[in-house]
Amino acid sequence: MPWLINKDASIALTKDQVERILKRYDKNGDGKLSKQELKVAFKEMGLRFCGWKVGRAFHHADMDRDGYINKEEMSELVKYASKWGIKTY
Repeated sequence: MPWLINKDASIALTKDQVERILKRYDKNGDGKLSKQELKVAFKEMGLRFCGWKVGRAFHHADMDRDGYINKEEMSELVKYASKWGIKTY
């Protein structure tokens, strides 16, 4: 379900809301986000340069370097992704 984003609107989301949104992209239900799942999420959230941003997000949030963002790493992902226009408060 693609998002309809009004580029002029700026509505802040809580970090919990962003986390819940991102968790919906865990298509295989393993409790972790893969790079491909995160790329789809970023693209549907209206972010540009999704492939590059996914790489940077994993560099910052994937602490155990297993190639997935797990529950413990999700808060770091949300904090890092907020730099790209995903407004949080």
